[in-house]
Amino acid sequence: MKQTLQLKLGQQLTMTPQLQQAIRLLQLSTLELQTEIQEALESNPMLEVVEEGAADGETATEGTAPSTAEPATDSGTHEENPAPAEHTSERAADSQSEDMPNDLPVDSDWEDTYESYTPVTRGAQDSEFSDFEQPASSGESLQDHLQWQLNLTPFSDTDRIIATTLIDAVDDDGYFTNSCEEVHQSLQEELDIELDEVEAVLNRVQDFDPPGVAARNLQESMLLQLRYYDADTPWLAEARLTVDEYFTLLAKRDFHTLKRRMKLQEGELQQVIQLIQTLNPRPGGQIASTPPEYIIPDVFVKKVKGQWRVELNPDIAPKIAINGLYAGMAKQNGTKDAAFLKNSLQEARWFLKSLRSRNDTLLKVSNCIVERQRGFFDYGEEAMKPMVMHDIAEVVEMHESTISRVTTKKYMHTPRGIFELKYFFSSHVGTANGGECSATAIRAILKKLIAAENPGKPLSDNKLAQLLGEQGINVARRTVAKYREAMSIAPSNERKCLT
Repeated sequence: MKQTLQLKLGQQLTMTPQLQQAIRLLQLSTLELQTEIQEALESNPMLEVVEEGAADGETATEGTAPSTAEPATDSGTHEENPAPAEHTSERAADSQSEDMPNDLPVDSDWEDTYESYTPVTRGAQDSEFSDFEQPASSGESLQDHLQWQLNLTPFSDTDRIIATTLIDAVDDDGYFTNSCEEVHQSLQEELDIELDEVEAVLNRVQDFDPPGVAARNLQESMLLQLRYYDADTPWLAEARLTVDEYFTLLAKRDFHTLKRRMKLQEGELQQVIQLIQTLNPRPGGQIASTPPEYIIPDVFVKKVKGQWRVELNPDIAPKIAINGLYAGMAKQNGTKDAAFLKNSLQEARWFLKSLRSRNDTLLKVSNCIVERQRGFFDYGEEAMKPMVMHDIAEVVEMHESTISRVTTKKYMHTPRGIFELKYFFSSHVGTANGGECSATAIRAILKKLIAAENPGKPLSDNKLAQLLGEQGINVARRTVAKYREAMSIAPSNERKCLT
C-alpha cells in the first residue's frame, strides 16, 4: 500500500452557536418559548421586558415580529416588517451584529446539528413554594390514589402486603391485570397464605374509589359500579340482571334475543340500556395520571371585510428589548465590565434576531396555509384540499424540514376551533373525474354519513364505500375501515341500537 496526499474541494455549512439558537427557537412550542425567553431575561442583563403602554422609544429594541399579515391573496403572502428603532449608543456598540444575514439558513438537517430541546426548569430556590403552586391532582397516578386509601383503611400487616401487590397490578384504566392465583403464588412462600385470603383482600380493594376499580374484566367492573346506585333507581334490578346473566348478548347488541330473555318491551329494554350506558368502561380514567396539557394558539385567523387575515398571538411571549442604559455602558472601554457587557449585548441582539426570524417564518407559513385551505375556513372539513409540506415549501421558498419544524406543536385559532398546523396537511384520494380529494375531507364525509344513519340499521363499510363512490370518491372498503378506525368509530354491528 502506498500513502498519498489528495486535495479535495467541497462546501460545508458551519453551524455557529447563534445559528443553532435560531434553529432551536424556530422549533419550540409556545410554552417552551416562554420558558426560553424567561431564562434569557434572567441570564442576560441587556434584555428587559417592555411594559405594556410604553412608548416605542429609542431606548429599546423589541424582540417580537410584526403581529399581523395582509389578507391572503391568490398571488401569495405579504407581511409588514417595520424596522425596529434602536438607541444611538447601541448602534455603535458592536458592529459585528451588522454582519448578521437577513435570512438564517435553517434548511439543513437539524437532527445532525442540535439535540432535542429540553425545557428549562426552575431553580432550586423555587422548590420551597413548588407544592403550593401546583394543583393538588398534578402527577397523582391511580396507584397513588389507591395507596392513599389503603393507608386510611384498617388492614392487618399480611393483608396490607397483599393489597399493595394487588394495587401494583392495576393498570391505568383501573383493571386488575393479573390473577389471584399469580398473586397467591408470588406471596405464598413469604406469607404462607391461602388463595381465599387474596380474593378477600381483592374484594376490599374493589370497594375503593373510583367505583369499579380493580375489576378483572368489564363485566365485573360494571357490576361493581351498579352497587353504588340508589336502590330505588328505575330499572336497576333489570340492569344488574342484564350485565350479570346476559352480558354476551349485550356485547353483541343482540337486542331481539335480549328482549325475549328479559321478557321486556322494546321501550323498557331501551330504558335498561340507557342506565347501563351511564357506567364508565374505564374507571381508572377518572384519576389523571399526568398533568393536563394546555394549548396556547400561536396565530389567530379571522375574517375581515370578506378576507381571511392571519395575526400572531400578541400574548404568547413578553415583548423584550435591549436595555438602553447598559447598551451605552458597553461602549465605555474604561469600565472593567465593558467586555462582559459587549458580550451580553451581542448575545441579546442575536436572541432578538432569532425571535424575529421565528415569528416571520411562522407568520409566512400560516398565511400560506390559510390561502391554500380557504375552502376549509369557508365551508368546513368537507372542503379541505389535499396538501403536503412540499407545496408550502415551494411557495415560501424554504426547505421541507423547516416547514415540518415550524408546524410542529404550533396551533392556529380559527372560527372553527383550534388546530395544530400539521392538521391542514393530508394525503389525497383520486376522484371519478380525475381530481383529488383530501383524506381529511373523506373522514368528514364519513362522519356525516354515519351520524345520519338509521341507528337500527347502521351502514356497513362496504355501503359507505358505495355512497362515497356515488359522490365521485373512489375508495376501497378497507380504506373506509381504516378511516373509520382512525376516528374511533365502531363497526356497524357495534353501532346498532334500539330505534
